[in-house]
Amino acid sequence: MDKRVVYAFFNNNNLLYILLYCIIYIIKLYFNKILIIRSGILLSICNSFLKNLDGKGDYQIIINGDILNSYCAGNKCSDNLAKINAGCLYLFDAFFKNSSVFMSDAKGNTNIVEYIIIWLSYMLNLKKSEENMSNLQYFYKTYINNDMYTHTITDVTDYKDYKELIDNNIDLINMNIKDISNFYDAFYALCMMHFEFNQESPDCGKYLKNAQNFAEKYKKLNNVSDNKDSPYNRLLYTLSNDYDNFKKNCSVKCSISSFPTIEKPKNYVETFEKGSDKTVKGPEHLHAQDSEVASSSSSIANNLFIVLSIFGAIAFFLGISYKYSLFGFRKRFQKQKLREKLKNIKKRMNH
Repeated sequence: MDKRVVYAFFNNNNLLYILLYCIIYIIKLYFNKILIIRSGILLSICNSFLKNLDGKGDYQIIINGDILNSYCAGNKCSDNLAKINAGCLYLFDAFFKNSSVFMSDAKGNTNIVEYIIIWLSYMLNLKKSEENMSNLQYFYKTYINNDMYTHTITDVTDYKDYKELIDNNIDLINMNIKDISNFYDAFYALCMMHFEFNQESPDCGKYLKNAQNFAEKYKKLNNVSDNKDSPYNRLLYTLSNDYDNFKKNCSVKCSISSFPTIEKPKNYVETFEKGSDKTVKGPEHLHAQDSEVASSSSSIANNLFIVLSIFGAIAFFLGISYKYSLFGFRKRFQKQKLREKLKNIKKRMNH
């Protein structure tokens, strides 16, 4: 890996290069079975700064190629919607491009598409709706229906292309975009739980607070689920399963008796237990995921962490004004804390 650095002024373009480089590096770490914490610390630094400061205390910026631009017409993303589309395509490539990444990164788990749609909905909901349809439906009509989403997934027989993966979740596309984008806060909280998880030196008190934060957001979503349709409850089911998986990983080093318990969406679970054809697909895959957790919880943790952290990085570098600061870096990484974390990352990565 080329570790040459270029010192540059910190701006949106350079931030894009940094984070794309880091996403690729995170995936490489995953292939090499590096511990979650190394990926997490690396991501936390990459989302704001590089591994360390130079001798003058300035930022070090690694310049990588215009990866996102390769997904745009004329190799240039001319507007925010084009950037969102590029980020979406990048995510699909990262997990479903061919049989190799489909089985290694996605573990054959198409529930990752639900995560992509949550992220996409949140991003699109920041803009005014277009042509008397939701922004998600407009995005589907404008981008997903074009050739870039219909390239054949190499050596995969169950799904021929990205559009088919999305069409299998068309009920999410047709949801009220405000409803589905409301999942982003809970999704973000789940992301931070895995982002801050340190298997080598666990901070059980912090994990408890993170779990309480997620549970609070999840319960707000679940409290209104009785009046929602099956797709809404399916997303709740996915989040609740991944939270339970996180607790299983924490239980290795921490007592999780005080971790909040969250309820599965009642209507969705009851419907599944009755054998409804409309909901078999969701829980069937999720129960398969639970079986995999039972056999290898650390493998699932790695897989889920990669999924969640990539979403956070993609969202941060698109250069769009958000309702919230996705990672709260200004508050989280004050200068002194950053220097301390940079020293730690240097020590860890040298081992």
